[in-house]
Amino acid sequence: MASVGDKLQIEITDLGHDGQGVGRHGGQVVFVSGALPGDTVQVRLQVVARRHLVGELQRVLTPSPERRRPPCILADNCGGCSLQPLEDGAQAAWKQRSLEQTLQRIGGLSAPVRPLLVAESTLGYRNRAVIPLERRADGRLRAGYYRRGTHRIVNMARCPVLDPRIDALIAPLKADLEASDWPVDRHGGDPQAEEGPGLRHLGLRVGVATGELLLTLISSHDDLPGLDAMADAWRQRWPQLVGVCLNLQPLPTNRLMGEETRAIRGREWLHESFAGLRFRIAADTFFQVNTRQAERLVPYLMEALGPGPGDGTLLDAYCGIGTYSLPLAAAGWHVSGVELHPRAVAMARLNAAANELEARAQFEQADVPQVLEERLQGMTALVLDPPRKGLSPAATAAILAAPPSRIAYVSCDPAALARDLAQLCGSGLYRLNWVQPIDFFPNTSHVEALAALERV
Repeated sequence: MASVGDKLQIEITDLGHDGQGVGRHGGQVVFVSGALPGDTVQVRLQVVARRHLVGELQRVLTPSPERRRPPCILADNCGGCSLQPLEDGAQAAWKQRSLEQTLQRIGGLSAPVRPLLVAESTLGYRNRAVIPLERRADGRLRAGYYRRGTHRIVNMARCPVLDPRIDALIAPLKADLEASDWPVDRHGGDPQAEEGPGLRHLGLRVGVATGELLLTLISSHDDLPGLDAMADAWRQRWPQLVGVCLNLQPLPTNRLMGEETRAIRGREWLHESFAGLRFRIAADTFFQVNTRQAERLVPYLMEALGPGPGDGTLLDAYCGIGTYSLPLAAAGWHVSGVELHPRAVAMARLNAAANELEARAQFEQADVPQVLEERLQGMTALVLDPPRKGLSPAATAAILAAPPSRIAYVSCDPAALARDLAQLCGSGLYRLNWVQPIDFFPNTSHVEALAALERV
């Protein structure tokens, strides 16, 4: 029987949902982070459970033919991009297969899954970064993402999956923050550690089409002497930097941003062009991190919702800043957007006004299940783009109580999508026409998917 500390030789045959290698030993599944299908590896067992084992990769004995040198020198340590050592084509094939298998295994669904829409570029695509910070006892500043499964920062000066325009800011900003006397949360936001007050994260955002940049310091307090002068210096150094902001997050939790954001210099938002429309995106509001791939999803949303809307009414649940509401309104739908985050709703209204779409797109700050229960009756169509955990039981019940003709469901978690589709289609009220996967997150194990449902 296997024990913690045992060294084993394992052949890796698949990837798990988090991108970890999967093999078998003595009838048990073995998970190995950093291992790829086709690898033969030596591992040291870290976890021995009744149904599975977890091994630490010690050596690749025989590499997979699909293994490559990662584009990032930190890929073996950083927890940000688990699939960098896997060739692009193999990543796409695994994401396609994984989505199909998840829909079948969890949802019992054999729906037609269309070919994955691969990204034009697998590097330089992220329009936003929120980077943990810590200051060592010797005064040196560390900035970087956490090592997988830990709160230990992997120090970095660049990240190749970031848009080059924000990637270029990391090293000089680190130098400036290190030279300041501002306190930095030594533990990088670890909610289990005793934390001192100070800076917690560095936030960077870029308008991919406009080139505008936004910099946000996330801190537990606002006692940062000289911040105004530093902000002036940054804006002079980088003219495309339209705003330097301070977000206050005093709570000892792993929540990245707090409720209050201030513009120290410039503005709290940047402009972006998306699907032919003009958007404002604030430092603390959600927008898809892969602008180009999110834009490519819009025509498929319109296909899922059916031919010419005419006077059709549409409810966009979890609408954010109007990312998909406004392109649909511009196409002729009358859209009601619902979002719980008040800042996002305020931004959505501004975006509707900027594009002269107020008559076709209204936005409301409210709890989504409650609005579905009260206002879904009579709606022609429904767009769902919920958080990773998917729909709540109350939201699903409200949809089935007043089912619209069509549903377009955007999901970033195949397991949650499979569960929700099984409930919607299992009711007998809907059939699943197709599922379109799209790679929003190259070099990671994540995949976005759009499901098109039609009332039977």
